[in-house]
Amino acid sequence: MTNKALRILIADEQHFQRMKIERLFNQLGYYRVAPVQQLEELLTLVEYGCEPFDLVVINAAMAAGSLDLRGFLLDNSEVRNALVFNDTLAQFAPMSISGQKTIQVSTAVLPDLKGIQRLMSTVDPLVRANDDLTMRYQQKMG
Repeated sequence: MTNKALRILIADEQHFQRMKIERLFNQLGYYRVAPVQQLEELLTLVEYGCEPFDLVVINAAMAAGSLDLRGFLLDNSEVRNALVFNDTLAQFAPMSISGQKTIQVSTAVLPDLKGIQRLMSTVDPLVRANDDLTMRYQQKMG
């Protein structure tokens, strides 16, 4: 079960890559996806949007040299969680800020379905609750 109300923002300069990532979310039942092509579009939607994004998925190359992407994502209250992919400098594991915000950084050129599923198990409360129930059932049965 997924929370169909989650707001997801995908930022990548390549149309094909944005569409591929959006389809991965669609396969998992997420349809409130906003794709953007330019960093300025992302900044505008995040700063002036009417409600926070539950997840921002961004190609690190978009911000190279023009924005401290990690700092922006960590400090912005309008971004609840983030996945930064294609980050050639990724040197740390996913981090959680005060238990509420998760920033994952990946060297992968594009996220894959398994990676998105793992990410959503931390972002989506309904998936997390379902995973907890499944784990309890397996422990009880096994």
